Amino acid sequence: MAGTIKFIGKLSFVVFLLLLLFSFAMFQGGFVSWFLFFSFLPIFFYHLGLLFYPIKKWHVTRILSHHVIRAGGRIAVTVKIKRSIPYPLYYCICEEIFPDTLQKVDNQNEKYRHMDKPNKLQVSRKIKKIVFPGFSREIELPYYIEQVPRGEHQLQALRIRTGDVFGFVKKEHVFHLSDQVIAFPNERPIHITDSITSYEQGSISSYAMNLKNSNVATGIREYMPGDKFSWIDWKQTAKKNTIITKEFEQEKSTDTIVILDSCYYHGINDLAFEAGIELTMSLVESIRKQASQVGFLSIGENVVYFPMHHDPAKKDLIRQHLTRLQPSGKRPFSAILREETVKISSGANMILVTTHMDDTFKESIEKMQQRSKRVIVLFIQSSTLISRNEHNTIQQLRFEGVVINVLTEKQLVQKKIEVNVS
Repeated sequence: MAGTIKFIGKLSFVVFLLLLLFSFAMFQGGFVSWFLFFSFLPIFFYHLGLLFYPIKKWHVTRILSHHVIRAGGRIAVTVKIKRSIPYPLYYCICEEIFPDTLQKVDNQNEKYRHMDKPNKLQVSRKIKKIVFPGFSREIELPYYIEQVPRGEHQLQALRIRTGDVFGFVKKEHVFHLSDQVIAFPNERPIHITDSITSYEQGSISSYAMNLKNSNVATGIREYMPGDKFSWIDWKQTAKKNTIITKEFEQEKSTDTIVILDSCYYHGINDLAFEAGIELTMSLVESIRKQASQVGFLSIGENVVYFPMHHDPAKKDLIRQHLTRLQPSGKRPFSAILREETVKISSGANMILVTTHMDDTFKESIEKMQQRSKRVIVLFIQSSTLISRNEHNTIQQLRFEGVVINVLTEKQLVQKKIEVNVS
């Protein structure tokens, strides 16, 4: 209805200008008056044709260079317009209509310099491209979407505007084009000062970073996927006519569970939460590369647990979960943590990633200590936003033997992050 009213208004304005010039020529007379009237006739017919020109029938497509990227990357976009009627157009403006999820930027490590002012990275993202098509049937408008933040983003629509050189007639149409962009969280290089491993037949912990798990051969067995080529026993393979590998005294990696605090609380620091996402993904991968069994527990409105077993697809599932994850829930993290740790088998190392310590946080950690070999806490927050209560809680937990790593903007802007586990 509103579009019809606008169309009638524009048409009435163009007709009014024609009638005005016609009246002037009739009453004024003379060569000049009629010359002005007949000179305006081509312009009138052009505007009349532009008013009835159906831009909504254009075939518009959006082509993305990538649909899956890392957070902070950029995407090249090409908008292609095909029109069957080459009506002359003075200009054409293409505007991307961005969803709320893209109304912020991610400049990777540099964003943590503004950790005390996380709202500084909120932007009103606008991209407009202009082209002067003339009689062209095909129009291309290239542009870039820079510094894409983590998450799943739905590009839903493009707004295209055109009009005449005088601005008398303006046409606009929104083309609904659906494209999804997925920005996975970045994986940060992490230096773990001590690896978390122990030998199966003994209780002495080992902290060597590059410990091999093939020390003394104790037997033979049939080949299993994942066995190294160097483990093959060629003599036994020839005898049994099947691939046989040596079996070694197993070095058993201590089970490790990485727990992420994804609960929402008033005044949450969005940048600290993003750092927690990146570190969680990096920790899971770093521990897995040490041949350790690692599990992941995400605590928010929904509790999601990925068990401790070797599964090639687990990394992708965790990455997909962390890509979508946003702070949520009304219950305190400490209360949910006490309930969930009871369900997890005891004896594992617990690495807890959080951005907030409330009054009951210390009590929850103390209960975790009773069921785990070691508790390591990664507390992420801007140095200027750490409260006095949080300082006191950190000191008390350290006194009780809990390993706490405080990561502020000073550590997060570095290329490699050091995590102490002892």
